[in-house]
Amino acid sequence: MKQGNEPRRDVPVWQGVTTLKADNLVANIYKNRETMGTEAANMVTAKITLLLDKQDFVNMIFAAAPSQNEFLSALVENKAVEWNRVNAFHMDEYIGLPQNDPRTFASFLNEKVFSQLPLHSVNYIKGNAADPEMECNRYARLLSKHSPDVVCMGIGENGHIAFNDPHVANFNDYEKVKIVTLDTECRQQQVNDGCFTVLNDVPAQAITLTIPELMAGKYIYCIVPGEKKANAVFNTMNSEMIEKYPSTILRKHANSILFLDQFSSSFL
Repeated sequence: MKQGNEPRRDVPVWQGVTTLKADNLVANIYKNRETMGTEAANMVTAKITLLLDKQDFVNMIFAAAPSQNEFLSALVENKAVEWNRVNAFHMDEYIGLPQNDPRTFASFLNEKVFSQLPLHSVNYIKGNAADPEMECNRYARLLSKHSPDVVCMGIGENGHIAFNDPHVANFNDYEKVKIVTLDTECRQQQVNDGCFTVLNDVPAQAITLTIPELMAGKYIYCIVPGEKKANAVFNTMNSEMIEKYPSTILRKHANSILFLDQFSSSFL
């Protein structure tokens, strides 16, 4: 039996897109990853442009994962956006990897996005900082000065958003940034994604933005392709809104959109 509010099929088919809705969360389903990524990038860049008509800068938070590849590739192709008025942040980072290790999320985002756009600022989480707690405090202060406007994220196989795995997720977290111990399913996903060769290579801890800090973004765009995410997507739309299913909190956000392909949406 489905738990919580069952998603409503508002628009059966519109230009090849199926739209569902669960509470406030809109889910757009596309025929493939490429179309999904392109449409997500189009919506994000349109929103950035609208925001820049009303404010001097836009603050963006990015996720780093192979699931974001099509979206990020399409995003950097749009040269019409005034990227020099965008401040970039990211939402999590492993603790303990060397600074230039290609497996860090900083390296991933630098390659895919940050090195390709003339951004006003790029603000990295330093996972190799001597004192991770101090690094959390430093990054929290940055976020306090640059309240997030646009959050571009994914959902993990275990339902996490950023590195807020079910056992550490807190919908009412008082911190903006914290240290977490990753669960085995989360670490195994990094192997499944090809980011690490074996489980033992995946760091056990990370720095992550908390759920309230992600939810503080004015607009959330959540890109989730692939069959391995189908169960997490089902739970996001159907399960009880509790920390056991961290991504269900997206249903409370007033401006959140989920971008799916035919595989990640297969259980809906």
